[in-house]
Amino acid sequence: MAVLHEPADTLTQVHSADDARDLFDLTGRVAVVTGGTRGLGLAMARAFAQRGAQVVVVSRKPDACEEVAAALRAEGAKAAACACHMGHWDRLEPLVESVYRDFGRVDVLVNNAGVSPLYGRLSEVSEELFDKVIGVNLKGPFRLAALVGERMVEAGSGSIINVSSTGAVRPTSDIVPYAAAKAGVNAMTVGLAHAFGPTVRVNAIMPGPFLTTISRGWDMEIFSERARAFPMRRAGESNEIVGAALYLASDASSYTTGTILTVDGGAQWSMAGTGGGDPRST
Repeated sequence: MAVLHEPADTLTQVHSADDARDLFDLTGRVAVVTGGTRGLGLAMARAFAQRGAQVVVVSRKPDACEEVAAALRAEGAKAAACACHMGHWDRLEPLVESVYRDFGRVDVLVNNAGVSPLYGRLSEVSEELFDKVIGVNLKGPFRLAALVGERMVEAGSGSIINVSSTGAVRPTSDIVPYAAAKAGVNAMTVGLAHAFGPTVRVNAIMPGPFLTTISRGWDMEIFSERARAFPMRRAGESNEIVGAALYLASDASSYTTGTILTVDGGAQWSMAGTGGGDPRST
């Protein structure tokens, strides 16, 4: 049965500026960020660390994980590296066990790791490529969220943030497997929010085109022409994902769950998907 409360007196609920800032404080919390060694994942990992979280940087390359963790520690943060391939189902439970063994808890999980290999005609998409895209973008995040989410429920709190893509709702022919996987991420987010509520929040960020390491492969002349139709007239910078990530990770979003938060400069309404120039962000 739902618990109803009387409306609060709004005059007594007005917070000071300090209180508002406190909503975004992550001090003492443990945040796990997959795909945390570059692009949007790196920007989120650094932001969480700056707000006081202990950050576990996860990526498939051990050296890259340790390099980022060391850089965060050099900035005064608490950070650790943990290499793991998100497309390998059997490696995710050992990942979770190691994090809980070393840190005792996970307060924030960001499923950011993603991959979208280029291909020619759709008939040239191999089963191996298709399975890889689904595995890294959908199957792995589901398994990791299931393992961590259940422990969060036992602990009584937590926030899971899945990283989707505007390709999920505006797909084109060059990203069909990727778009299908990210559409699955959106659906999964809503289902997990229902499964883990009311104590654990599950949301997704749906980025549009961002200037990350992946954008180095774009034809920038073509992209610049396309971007003229965007409301913001440009692609995003990695640090522009930080506000959404901090909101969803922190107490500021205490009444937000099952939400797909779009961060794309309005691009999804001005272009048919995120293909034709490969503006993929994860």
